[in-house]
Amino acid sequence: MILLDTNALVWLDQGHRRARPLVDARRRLYVSPASLLEIQLLTELGRYRLRAEGAVAGLADDERWLLDDPPAAAWFDRALALGWTRDPFDRLLVAHAGLRGWRLATGDRDLIERLGSARCVPL
Repeated sequence: MILLDTNALVWLDQGHRRARPLVDARRRLYVSPASLLEIQLLTELGRYRLRAEGAVAGLADDERWLLDDPPAAAWFDRALALGWTRDPFDRLLVAHAGLRGWRLATGDRDLIERLGSARCVPL
């Protein structure tokens, strides 16, 4: 199982070349509610532009992946222990993947170095 970080979700949705390893993946892909919130915030800040109105909600319903809904208390408890990053979305995504025992698909070099190949899919 693979959890997409926010960049991986955007790249996969847009058909970006960096997402190619995920297109052929034989494993199920999952999206975190944290990524949807991050995309919404980036859109509101003008740092990301959605292709269509309401596209954040549409991302959750895409057939290429499933939206996962981990138990909030366990998820946030795990995120509390991740003091090595100050990015709240990185904390939530790493905690989400760890809680489920999934690999995190990411292009973030810091996450790739921190998690290693056993816990992430480098893009």
